[in-house]
Amino acid sequence: MEYKKNLEIRWSDLDPNFHLRHSVYYDYGAYCRISFLYENGLTDAVMREHSIGPVLFREECFFKREIIIGDKISISLKLRSVSADFRKFTMFHEIYKNDGELAALLTIDGAWMNTQLRKIAVPPPIIIDSLNVMPKTDDFSMK
Repeated sequence: MEYKKNLEIRWSDLDPNFHLRHSVYYDYGAYCRISFLYENGLTDAVMREHSIGPVLFREECFFKREIIIGDKISISLKLRSVSADFRKFTMFHEIYKNDGELAALLTIDGAWMNTQLRKIAVPPPIIIDSLNVMPKTDDFSMK
């Protein structure tokens, strides 16, 4: 299984060198992750109902190729690891341009936080179900 989103570059996504601003890569990753969760039943209403939401500890991007306006880009999402209780996770994105040229690799480490207690928490079954159906990296691990 594969999960990908196609994206369009907006003028406001560019920096003074006329290529994609570094922070936009992170925005695209967040868009892809939230799109996947929504498409798998994990909406903001569900998260509010369960008083839970995602929190990030680390975002890291390796920039491989410049992206400029007019490039056709896509971003993939895979789960790299999850803790045995599903509280913590690592997700991985590949950003491609035009004819499949790898432009960037994005990795995030995060967890599920109880929004009332403001503490990391074991997520409810709907979140576990969403993570279980997320595509996995070849080196996926449950810790």
